[in-house]
Amino acid sequence: MKAIACELPATLGLPLSRFSRAELRRHVLAAGLVAEISGMTIWRWLHADAIRPWTHRSWIFPRDPQFAEKAGPVLDLYHRRWQGQALGPRDFVLSADEKTQIPIRSLRQPITPPTPGHAMRVETDYQRHGTCAYIAAWDVHRAMLFGRVSATISMRAFDAVVAEVMEQEPYRSARRVFWVVDNGTIHRGRRAIDRLQARWPNLILVHTPVHASWLNQIEIYFSILQRKALTPADFSSQSAVADRILGFQNHYQAVARPFEWRFTRQDLARLLSRCSPSADSAKLAA
Repeated sequence: MKAIACELPATLGLPLSRFSRAELRRHVLAAGLVAEISGMTIWRWLHADAIRPWTHRSWIFPRDPQFAEKAGPVLDLYHRRWQGQALGPRDFVLSADEKTQIPIRSLRQPITPPTPGHAMRVETDYQRHGTCAYIAAWDVHRAMLFGRVSATISMRAFDAVVAEVMEQEPYRSARRVFWVVDNGTIHRGRRAIDRLQARWPNLILVHTPVHASWLNQIEIYFSILQRKALTPADFSSQSAVADRILGFQNHYQAVARPFEWRFTRQDLARLLSRCSPSADSAKLAA
């Protein structure tokens, strides 16, 4: 039973994407492996080894051949280190990105607030009014937020957020201000580094590997924003979305604390070793 539960149903000739307890029971009975068995017994057997074939998690395989070389410096910065040396009191680390394609849509009926015994009710029909974007930066160690809402993402909009940060203290007179960003078009590669450092010589742009948004701490804040302020959504204009986003930014700032980031270079090495083809070959050989 446990071996079957650890197989993909398609490899057994079943037209299923994943097993449920009922489908497992149906399969083993049809295969004649048992004369009779209950769903509760199946659950108890699988639960003993934490096998849950009815659940799944999404992930993306590291595709950047220099993944470790690019991810390592980012992880070091989160732990207040750079090129083997501890950061000083005049060094700062910011994580920045864009939350794109935020829908501007108004519900055709107003949201009904919750009452005793009844959840909030949200109309499923809505009217579209386009999209907008939120460009934000998060000071990793000081738990400070900066951001603005614009109709679209652009170098000009991103540089405006950078300017908002870099033209105020303590960043203006800082020794170094590290900006962790992904490989989006408005801050990609050498051209972005040269553009930003020409204006702010103490700014150091640090790129994450491709397909590694989980390394960018601002994404944690974006998920909080989405859950707490943008879902459910009922906005008739970009200004209404901006009021909500920037209002929540101020609201969250009042209680913000640095995220407890524990993932290190050593954890990354173990993760990449499990993902490597050689590791898969070793598992098959074993």
